[in-house]
Amino acid sequence: MDRKKIKQAVALKFNPEKDNAPKVTAAGKGIVADNILEAAEENQVPIHKNERLVKELVQMKVGTEIPTELYEIVAQILIFIEDIDGKKQSIH
Repeated sequence: MDRKKIKQAVALKFNPEKDNAPKVTAAGKGIVADNILEAAEENQVPIHKNERLVKELVQMKVGTEIPTELYEIVAQILIFIEDIDGKKQSIH
């Protein structure tokens, strides 16, 4: 049986001045995931695909900090996004 994967998405927010760790600001599957991705695109928020990470984060309650075991991978993603944002700003 060929089962189509259900789309999943998670939005994270991190303010180093206020937060101890990144927080889940939205998480969902199916239509909710589509809405999260659409909102990200409309607001020019970078989207990073990582099936393993989203599988873990989508189960978390919105507003909670990510677990310590995910700090390293999320930090790498945030650094990547900051690099992209820096390159975009230098072009303009």
